[in-house]
Amino acid sequence: MEKIRWDESFSVGVAQIDEQHKGMINMINLLLAEPEADVRSETVSELLTRMTKYAGEHFETEEGLLAEHGYPELAAHREEHLAFRKKAAGLCFDTMGGRTSVPADALNYLREWLTQHILTTDMRYRPFFKERGIK
Repeated sequence: MEKIRWDESFSVGVAQIDEQHKGMINMINLLLAEPEADVRSETVSELLTRMTKYAGEHFETEEGLLAEHGYPELAAHREEHLAFRKKAAGLCFDTMGGRTSVPADALNYLREWLTQHILTTDMRYRPFFKERGIK
């Protein structure tokens, strides 16, 4: 499966959020690069858990900024984050439950969700922050 390649089309114009997005992309790319995505691999289990935790921290940062500045679409944005958290937690639970592999469709979900979320949902707040001079 192809890795995610960061370019300026992913930039939301807020340095802290861009850096966190890069971190999430790097973690997903590490999962995609694992030749045997098997739960017996501590690397996969650790990366998946670390990525899920990091995503939660990122969502708190992003939602905090959106709330602080009165972003009108915050509730819908939170719902997307919640859906991701549930799915990612389920993947972590599967690895702890001894599921024999992290299937390609799960890795594809992580890859597709993140890219689409950034390029679609997050880009909606880009002009909102730009108007307020938030970088």
